[in-house]
Amino acid sequence: MQPIQLFELASRQAQWLTVRQNVVAGNIANANTPHYKAKDVKPFESVLQNTGIQMAATNKAHFTESLEASQVAEVGMLDGVQIQQSGNSVAIEQEMMKTGEIKRDYELSAGLVKAFHRMMLMTVRK
Repeated sequence: MQPIQLFELASRQAQWLTVRQNVVAGNIANANTPHYKAKDVKPFESVLQNTGIQMAATNKAHFTESLEASQVAEVGMLDGVQIQQSGNSVAIEQEMMKTGEIKRDYELSAGLVKAFHRMMLMTVRK
């Protein structure tokens, strides 16, 4: 029987969401700072590729592909952010949308872990 790595995966995602929330909060705090360049965190998928956690495959057709400050990068012009006259590249609207995404992702992850934990408890009780 393979070990259940859902809790470790959820922990890594919670760490990643914490880092992203801190970066977005820093962007918002520096919205009026001249020449401040907005930052964001690389997608969680790239974090998963750099960890030892492998997704279990029950069939050959299933996918088997395998946080830190190094995940933070400046947001460039390709991301739709326009540089203001002060040289600042923070767009408050986009940063607020990111906070909503972070909240939604955290709630989804926490809900999945809670449901999985309840399922595990039901199997132990019987």
